[in-house]
Amino acid sequence: MRMSKTTITGIACGVVCALCVGLYLASVRGEVDEARAAALERYGGDQIEVCVAKRDLAAGEVVDGNAIVTKLWVADLLPDGAVTDAAQIVGKRLGSSIVKGEVITVRRTEAAAASLSVPTGKAAISVPARAVQAVGGSVEAGMTVDVYATGPVSTTKLVAGALVLATSAAAEGSAAAAEWVTLAVDPERVQEIVAAAQNLELYFALPAIGDDTEATAADGEAADLGVPAGQAAPAASENGASAVADDAVTAASSDGSSAGIDGEVAR
Repeated sequence: MRMSKTTITGIACGVVCALCVGLYLASVRGEVDEARAAALERYGGDQIEVCVAKRDLAAGEVVDGNAIVTKLWVADLLPDGAVTDAAQIVGKRLGSSIVKGEVITVRRTEAAAASLSVPTGKAAISVPARAVQAVGGSVEAGMTVDVYATGPVSTTKLVAGALVLATSAAAEGSAAAAEWVTLAVDPERVQEIVAAAQNLELYFALPAIGDDTEATAADGEAADLGVPAGQAAPAASENGASAVADDAVTAASSDGSSAGIDGEVAR
């Protein structure tokens, strides 16, 4: 059976179109190769396959395989420590944010906590801090603050002259509100501060520059503890813990949780 002229013409047109597409693709491939050769000639060196962020990555995020892609990059234009193997970055927590298309470096995976410098002889402890409690959110790293604890029966100074090491506002960006504050305190005060933070409200005060306030645990012992009738007045411990720890026990006792706090502040 002979093919009609229309069929023959259609086949011929299809072949011509296929040839045109093939020539176009070859031309595009040639242009890409020429551009790559020009880049190598201009910048020198070879191209290396590196890991690039597929999307914006936030500080503190754990990197997964779907968040990165490998791309060829001119070696001489790569930053120091560029990640060449996905295994180097997948599962790691980022210490700083990475924008989409950025070459990932090993320095980006360094923990943010590594920059926290704790003074010799001190311990770092984080406590809750809403903006209203942290001088309207003005508390920043490097400041010296007094910490007050208020409970159902008294308010007293818990720590005087504590150095602020970090805040959540700094970690999350300047527009974020403070939700925690990390302080440098004497190691023997940590247990007391934890007990107070769990059972009392903590407030931070910024003393005036040059204020000669003495940073001693005895500052809060003059406050009226309001001990309920039938209970012995709490005595100061030998390790210098203030009355706030005992106030925390009193507050916890009122809601039936005294046993847990007694363990926290047992002396």
